[in-house]
Amino acid sequence: MAEYLLPDVGEGLTEAEIVSWKVKVGDTVEINDIVVEIETAKSLVELPSPYAGTVTGLLVPEGEMVPVGTPIIAIGDPSEVPADGGAAPASEAAPAKDEAEMDLYNPRASGGGEGESLVGRNKVDRGAVRRARKSAASAQLAAGTTAAHLQAQGAFEGGGSPEVEGADEPAVPATSARTDTAPEPAGARALAKPPVRKLAKDLGVDITTLTGSGPSGSVTREDVQSAVGSGAETPAAPSLRTPATGERERREPIKGVRKMMAGAMVDSAFSAPHVTEWITVDVTRTMEFVERLRTRREFREVRVSPLLVLSRAVMLAMKRTPEINSWWDGAAQEVVYKSYVNLGIAAATPRGLVVPNVKEAQDLTLLELAGALNQLTATARDGKTQPAEMSGGTFTITNVGVFGVDAGTPIINPGESAILCFGAVRKQPWVVSVDGRDEIVPRQITTLALSFDHRHIDGEKGSRFLADVAGILEDPASALLF
Repeated sequence: MAEYLLPDVGEGLTEAEIVSWKVKVGDTVEINDIVVEIETAKSLVELPSPYAGTVTGLLVPEGEMVPVGTPIIAIGDPSEVPADGGAAPASEAAPAKDEAEMDLYNPRASGGGEGESLVGRNKVDRGAVRRARKSAASAQLAAGTTAAHLQAQGAFEGGGSPEVEGADEPAVPATSARTDTAPEPAGARALAKPPVRKLAKDLGVDITTLTGSGPSGSVTREDVQSAVGSGAETPAAPSLRTPATGERERREPIKGVRKMMAGAMVDSAFSAPHVTEWITVDVTRTMEFVERLRTRREFREVRVSPLLVLSRAVMLAMKRTPEINSWWDGAAQEVVYKSYVNLGIAAATPRGLVVPNVKEAQDLTLLELAGALNQLTATARDGKTQPAEMSGGTFTITNVGVFGVDAGTPIINPGESAILCFGAVRKQPWVVSVDGRDEIVPRQITTLALSFDHRHIDGEKGSRFLADVAGILEDPASALLF
């Protein structure tokens, strides 16, 4: 039997959440068949199987966060499938771990905390993670987990999980694992994993009143579900995501993409001195140009928007101000100028803000760029953007206009030096010159806001770039001058 260990699907990944299993115990899989969907600090990722065979166990339940290197699925011979044909609960399926591996569940035990970096420690920093050797004494735990492991999970909860119960209680030493399954005294902390505690809380089950059927008397998902099915009277508990009437607060864990975004924005805001400049632009001609593109035969299969023209304008303006497409390398004390443009487009998703980028955008035709932007935004909305698609960006556009917002002061994406905010296009009164006379006429108006790193982009360079972009939007034909 082979155990599939959670891989590092991105640079520096330390943990991921099991979002959904695509297979069940007893299914036959081939190499590269998709078996599970996980959420990392950057995106949702579908993992293919590195083995062929029959699924003999799902070792981690959906909704649980596990460190890289944790066994998540067992694939082997059909004869190894459990008789009941079902997946064992996480508390019965997770293999025993030694102390070095259990420390990954508890950020305080590993020296982490609120000041930890956005994706945690790198592999080199945290050292090798060993799996505990199996011995005769541990053979009976091949499909289960020790009380020490469950207590490590409890310590992890004490590090900030909103479902903590009795978080102030001292951790039980690994040598104090119980050998009986007798229920704990009333009021004592029940032995259960975080997903089981959350399930009990959502279903309104008092977990301390249950008799655990799992290893060392731990409460399993089946125990909780049985309590509900038996009609036992238990106090109602509000859901974290659907607050009951009159509830004044609700809490959600900060994890995955949202956690990465928060860390990245804090790091950028307090490491690069931001300067933001605005310009209000008459984009009537751009809007007319967009309408003409939509009628052309070659553009009928792609979505054309003002963002397409703005993207091309940005790359043309960079030719006159290359500092915009550079990066301040503080460690080497160098400014890195890039001859390529990996154009990032900030996209809001249900799981948080992501910034995928179009690779080598400077080499694409207008039609190719339109197709790339369409694919990028569709993938982001579906939550399928891969880590590689978000790495290596050189410049970002954030389109707040789709929300009806006029402008903002965007924060530079880490590893870049500037970001452009594209506001809503609105019809407004505007002063234009007609036959030498000033007249007020309705025009399509928008606002652009450019934030840039003032360490190496001074006001003159930032202003020139912003003026060049605005000039192309005012008159798309002026792009021929660049």
